[in-house]
Parts: sequence; C-alpha cells; structure tokens
Amino acid sequence: MLRQVLHEIKISTRDRGLYEFTEEISAWVSRNGFQTGLVSLHLQHTSASLLIQENADPDVRRDLNKFFERLVPEDSDYFVHTTEGPDDSTSHIRMVLTRTSETVPIIDGKMQLGTWQGIFLFEHRRAAHRRKISVTIIGE
Repeated sequence: MLRQVLHEIKISTRDRGLYEFTEEISAWVSRNGFQTGLVSLHLQHTSASLLIQENADPDVRRDLNKFFERLVPEDSDYFVHTTEGPDDSTSHIRMVLTRTSETVPIIDGKMQLGTWQGIFLFEHRRAAHRRKISVTIIGE
C-alpha cells in the first residue's frame, strides 16, 4: 500500500562548505520501513544548496569550494545586494548554479546512491546558520 511520510531536518553550519547528512536520511528511511519508493529533499533557503556528491575523498569537497570561490568571487565590485554582508549576492548566485532539491530512489529498503555518493548541504555563507530541509518519502 502506497504511503507518504514527512520529516524535517535541521543542519547547523559553521562556515562555507559541504555538510554530509546521508546517514541521517538513510536511518530515517530504514526506521519507517519503506522497501520501495522515492526520498525527496528540499532545502528551504536561497543561500545554500543540496548536492549528491563524492563522499570518499575530501579533496573533492575542497576542489568544489575553491571552484565556486573563483567562479563567483566575493570581491566583485558589481554586486549590489550586500545587505547581510559581502557574501550575500554571491551565496544566492552559487545557489542558482546548483540545486535546492534532490530525489533518490529506494529499492529493497535502501537508498540507491552510488558507491561514492553522499547527500550534502552546501553552505554558501561564511557565517553560521541553521538550515531546514523538508524530507518526504513516498512508497511502500
């Protein structure tokens, strides 16, 4: 019988960077007893992102951070929206270049992530934040 379960996750960040929360989602899927279905995640912010990314080698995360620093540098003089600091506009632009939602299938009770894939919050702001993610499972 098809059913749906809703959940909210809060992730505290300290600075820019990637924060993995794969295990938290995986445990929640397991606790709810789903064998097949979809996990849908949606970040409720405009200055951070969700990513499915390499989770084995931390160099990948460092490279991604450095790439975005070069792609959308904070010190550009053409940014007008700096109400919350010099990283205000850049964080919104970085979010637009990534995603705020991800969907992962569930088969045989497990999320179908690849061997080296993890689910990450990608914080684009330098200040600490508490980010909210809506999570929905639809399945059996």
